[in-house]
Amino acid sequence: MAFCTLDGVDARGKRVLVRADLNVPMHDGVITDDTRLQRVAPTIRELADKGARVVVFSHFDRPKGQVVPSMSLRPIALKLGQILGQPVGFVAECVGPTVEAAVGAMADGDIIVLENTRFHAGEEANDPEFAKALAQNGDIFVNDAFSAAHRAHASTEGVAHDLPSFAGRLMQAELSALSAALENPERPVGAIIGGSKISTKLDLIGNVIEKVDTLFITGAMANTFLAAEGMNVGKSLQEADMHETARRIAHLAQEKGCEIVLPVDAVVAREFKANVPTETCLIGEVPDDAMILDAGPRTVELIRDRLDTLRTLVWNGPLGAFEIAPFDRATVEVAQYAAQLTEEGKLKTIAGGGDTVSALRHAGVVDEMTYVSTAGGAFLEWLEGKILPGIEVLRSAGHDLGLT
Repeated sequence: MAFCTLDGVDARGKRVLVRADLNVPMHDGVITDDTRLQRVAPTIRELADKGARVVVFSHFDRPKGQVVPSMSLRPIALKLGQILGQPVGFVAECVGPTVEAAVGAMADGDIIVLENTRFHAGEEANDPEFAKALAQNGDIFVNDAFSAAHRAHASTEGVAHDLPSFAGRLMQAELSALSAALENPERPVGAIIGGSKISTKLDLIGNVIEKVDTLFITGAMANTFLAAEGMNVGKSLQEADMHETARRIAHLAQEKGCEIVLPVDAVVAREFKANVPTETCLIGEVPDDAMILDAGPRTVELIRDRLDTLRTLVWNGPLGAFEIAPFDRATVEVAQYAAQLTEEGKLKTIAGGGDTVSALRHAGVVDEMTYVSTAGGAFLEWLEGKILPGIEVLRSAGHDLGLT
């Protein structure tokens, strides 16, 4: 991927606008997970250490162009300062004279956070005038918010047309990991794709089939494929109207030389509740009154054996209803084995998506994977092969300015 990084950038004395993703989960005004702040901290710290005047801006929640006090970035700026170990100022606006004055008073190495960009309707509308108003407070634009790169908003796409633009360290890591996953992977490459419905992941499956050697279809999605093959899946969640689509996908995969691996056994129960009585049965022998809620031990062993043959693994979606014990077992066992292979240098593992991150965190292996993306929607759209506006503008802006 052709994009400009911070390598060699002379930031001293320059006003550097950093588009971060500060949209962290909060409850009653308290941040419940500061992962996104931890991940953007290296870029901000590097720029400040280089003597830049770092101006951080971001969206938060969905205020829909209105000022909503509970959606202010003020408490997040305070937490960011604690993580960075240095004072971080806050400006209760993101454009206008107040911001210009605050930025003008900054010394080299100072850091400030601007107010929620979505307090202005021009943000989500990608209004060129609003983008220019943001850009007026910077000499350089650094986008470190891959998680918002699928949105063509003023702070993610518009600003890059007005300033020399670079990928921050987190953005750089995301793009490098994604390139290693599907664009230029070490082969053989496999993908674990799970979820509840085929209908929500048709584009993703269609794109992945073109690029991987082995596709593991897991979760409730696998039930639709199994039912399409004539297997009895009992009362399991499945999409009867997607059977023909499942068969077409299987046929396309065969044409492309991509092997689809489906569960061969399952853990079933009569109720979807924690610690209910369960039984394990072969696929095709699921009782009529039972639901498939997790992959069985033979399926886990099958996936483990196939992982031994791979060099790269892309993971999006759990193997079962991992939120409730004991239906987390297959996901945990496969995740821990993939992590073991990764630590041994035998496998590159790139994972992402909300449920996937939660599942890997539950398995205790987030830090053992090669890369785990917290990007959510942007990660999924990239897997679907879609163009991400925030990435495209970084590439084109770099070429236009002679930076690449």
